[in-house]
Order: sequence, then structure tokens, then C-alpha cells
Amino acid sequence: MTTKVKKIKASLGLQRTSDADLLKQLNTVHDGMNGNSAFSSPPVDMPTFKKGIDTFTVLVTDAEDGGKKAIAAKNKQREVMIKMVTQLGHYVEAACNDDLATFKTSGFVAVSSTRTPPQPLSPATIDWIDRGPGSGQVVVKVKTIEKAIGYDVRYALLGTGATPGTWTSRTLIGPKKTTFSNLTPGATYAFQVRALGKLGYTDWSDSITFICA
Repeated sequence: MTTKVKKIKASLGLQRTSDADLLKQLNTVHDGMNGNSAFSSPPVDMPTFKKGIDTFTVLVTDAEDGGKKAIAAKNKQREVMIKMVTQLGHYVEAACNDDLATFKTSGFVAVSSTRTPPQPLSPATIDWIDRGPGSGQVVVKVKTIEKAIGYDVRYALLGTGATPGTWTSRTLIGPKKTTFSNLTPGATYAFQVRALGKLGYTDWSDSITFICA
């Protein structure tokens, strides 16, 4: 049985990286590849790469005063350096022969091949409840939960002994504030929320009561 070797990929998503972090990555790659016998024929030679880094470093400092010309020059050199380091990254991927120890000597970071399984969502909660724009209306805002797909809000009229009556539910695509209408002015309602994630729904939250105006 032949074991398939996983291809090593360099982490090259640098477009949204800050200038400071990009400079740090560029210098790390230069220090790792400069004189490294495992990567003796890079598509960008190290003196050229180092000169580009030094130029970018100066331009980043010049751009701190907010001048348009300085910022434009810095951004132009930034693109040049991203192109250079991307070329070097692809070269390292091929030249390391899928040996992770060799790859790491280049200064590049390998893309993780481990998939993180879905995690349960945090408990759902209502952020706040307030009067609506008209009589018989209540506005509800649920608290945002990271990685939630949607939310269900339900409400019920409180009867004798503060016991909820029949629940009425509404599904929300996002956590934006939502107006509930046709409620009874002067009556007390209980509101609850639950969130939907990849593993299913959370439990309903504790009730928050509110007197409709």
C-alpha cells in the first residue's frame, strides 16, 4: 500500500497583513533562505530581496506622516515585495521535497492541513428589549454569537403566577434589532432566544420579561 505524501503549502495570504507584520515575515524569510543550501536557486536572489526589504522599510517610515506621495510609493513597493515573497514561497514548496523540517528552515510558515471540527456555540442571550415605535410593539436585540447561522426569538404572554402561555416564534437571519407587533398594551411578556450553529440549536435562553406599552 502506497502512502500519499501531503503537499506542503506556504502561508502566502499577505494582502491583508499589516506593514509591520509583512516586514517581519519578509525578514524572517530572508534570514531563513540566505545561504541555505536546501534552497540554492531561488527565483529572486537574496541580495535583490534584501534590497527590496530595505527600500520597503524606509518607505513605511516615510508614509507615517500621511503624505499621499509617500503612501503611494510605500504601497507600490509593498506589492513588489508581496510578489517576490510569493514567488519564493512557491519555490520553497517545490524545493523542500515535502519534507517539513527542510521547509521550516526557509522561514515560511506551512498552511495547516488539520481541519478544526465545528464547536458548540456560546449560550444565546437577549442583549436588550425596548418599547417599539407604536402601541403594542416591542423591539428586541439579541446578542451576536460568533459563527451563529441564525437565531430564533420566541415570546409568550404571562398569565397567572407568571406562567408563560403559548409561545410564538420568529426566525432571524442575523442579530439585528427586530420589532414584534400586535402585542397587548399593558400586558407582560416573556422573551427567549436560541441560536443555530453547525451542530444544531443552543438551549433557549432564560426569559426576560417586558411590559408592552
